[in-house]
Amino acid sequence: NDRGVSFTFGADVVSKFLNRHDLDLICRAHQVVEDGYEFFAKRQLVTLFSAPNYCGEFDNAGGMMSVDETLMCSFQILKPSEKKAKYQYSGMMQGRSSLPNKTPVKKK
Repeated sequence: NDRGVSFTFGADVVSKFLNRHDLDLICRAHQVVEDGYEFFAKRQLVTLFSAPNYCGEFDNAGGMMSVDETLMCSFQILKPSEKKAKYQYSGMMQGRSSLPNKTPVKKK
């Protein structure tokens, strides 16, 4: 890629690595995936990404993986929150948020 820090690999490399090191699963991160997690190579590799709506650009979900004492993996999905406009159009106050007028309360 442009940063010069990526490596590409196929499912065959994943399988060989797992066999060589007597492992069942590779869990990796730091790559945006739309649904928070994504499997590859016949579910031998999972990519996790925990930042929903990454940089306000991707509209992706975030994901968290839990592993129990029997090594069963489960996933939680963090949905992106609704995007809220920073500013609303309100005629003369264009470019500024429109806030409701507050009426001062008189103390008795």
